Amino acid sequence: MTESSGSRPSSAAPFGARLRRAMDERGPLCVGIDPHAALLADWGLNDDVAGLARFTRTVVEALGESVAVFKPQSAFFERFGSRGLAVLETAVVEARERGALVLMDAKRGDIGSTMAAYAATYLDPASPLFSDAVTVSPFLGYGSLRPAVDLAREHGCGLFTLALTSNPEGQEVQRAVRADGSTVAATMLGHLAAENAGAEPLGSFGAVVGATLGDLSSFDLAINGPLLAPGIGAQGATPADLPTVFGDAVHNVLPSVSRGVLRHGPDPSALRAAVDRFTGEVRTALA
Repeated sequence: MTESSGSRPSSAAPFGARLRRAMDERGPLCVGIDPHAALLADWGLNDDVAGLARFTRTVVEALGESVAVFKPQSAFFERFGSRGLAVLETAVVEARERGALVLMDAKRGDIGSTMAAYAATYLDPASPLFSDAVTVSPFLGYGSLRPAVDLAREHGCGLFTLALTSNPEGQEVQRAVRADGSTVAATMLGHLAAENAGAEPLGSFGAVVGATLGDLSSFDLAINGPLLAPGIGAQGATPADLPTVFGDAVHNVLPSVSRGVLRHGPDPSALRAAVDRFTGEVRTALA
């Protein structure tokens, strides 16, 4: 693989427009690629680089021409060191060659030159891990993400910023009340709305908002950007919950499913059937 094998023309549409098109054409579903040890064992694979590669290749080949977005969890590749990252690099390129968008789930967050380096890892077309979008953590202050925001704009990529996550521990930070009376989560959503102002048909700067959180009508989710909604499937949420959680913003929701799909492997036809079922349920809920 050459250094530029994952790149795309600089004239490509912004991420938000490409995501809207992919969701409309392929269905509003994001499939996680989470090769943790227990799942490898369920597939009859060893917890080693060979098992990792077999698992990842099977998922990409089975679903790469049908799902809108893949979300590889970087940590499950990083644990194997450079050989695991090589598997991830190949998966990113091959997924995008099949027409799927790649959202790298890395949740990076830092300041200054370190944040700039993280941004270049995932958002610079010269990088072997160049992706369509990446998850980021804003809890060193939203301004700390500026290098990633600027690079995403430059190369037509997207960001998904943690805002209201599904893990219970997140509430102690995300729902903390600032001096002006607003919560930290509401502040982050406000920043994202400002980034997406005027974008059509969809902004490129999204929020991560858990599908398991119930009624969120006290938060303004109308950020004119995508809302990545983890928690469908194994975590207990269902597509039918989406209108209650997201209200009027539901049509910008990108539900994310990992174990709910992946547990049906390694049979490719079973993986495809699971995706078709979830996609159909999501479309019904949104209708």
